Amino acid sequence: MRLSTFNLLHGRSLSDGTVHADRISSAIADLDADVLGLQEVDRAQPRSGHIDLTALAATALGARTHRFAAAVVGTPGQSWEPWHSGADIAHPQYGIALVSRYPVQRWQITQLPAAPMRSPVYVPDGGLLLLRDEPRVLLAAVVETPDGPLTVATTHLSFVPGWNVRQLRAAVRALRALPAPRVLLGDLNMPAGPVRAFTGWRPLARAATFPSPSPKTQLDHVLADPRGAGELGRVVQVRTPHAPVSDHRPLVVRFDRR
Repeated sequence: MRLSTFNLLHGRSLSDGTVHADRISSAIADLDADVLGLQEVDRAQPRSGHIDLTALAATALGARTHRFAAAVVGTPGQSWEPWHSGADIAHPQYGIALVSRYPVQRWQITQLPAAPMRSPVYVPDGGLLLLRDEPRVLLAAVVETPDGPLTVATTHLSFVPGWNVRQLRAAVRALRALPAPRVLLGDLNMPAGPVRAFTGWRPLARAATFPSPSPKTQLDHVLADPRGAGELGRVVQVRTPHAPVSDHRPLVVRFDRR
């Protein structure tokens, strides 16, 4: 079984700043993941050619099930508002997604509020800016693997130090309501040491994932709740391929559950 997490940067390539469906499909297919968590996912966005990135990823993996969870309506960096239940699905949206080759018994979405203050962030084209934080979301699924049920979730946490810890703890609490074993995939915007210290969950891979051309830090993680983690089996391979899209490298963890 392979689990993977990938911050897509809405499918944009660093080489030319454009979004092409073929590049995204190739990058996703190379992961060969049975369950894939995606972050920075666009739906109906002009900047990504109105591509449904979640459906595109599912097709690339030959996956039977997928779901997108919006965090905002509008376009980050331009004009947006927090996602709400009355949002028109035809409007541009941005969030996260889960794609599974296995059937899903149950879905669960948990809203993670944004930090209440603007925070300084370095933007390559604009220098140091005070940015408004976006709300975040946790998307979880109980999947039916050949070895029994497995809870897999994905999220993309805040860039605001401390606030992302608060969101992470809320995510862990929400996942404890779902059956073990439990795995969290995502861009947590913090390295492995603090992640383990603040949650007690075990990182299943230690590998730098950001920035993609020459990774120096690990922001993207595959974490296991120690309660029931033995049922996951043994980690036999970890990969961080250099994909043709995004400023993050995907993280792929392969298990032997025998």
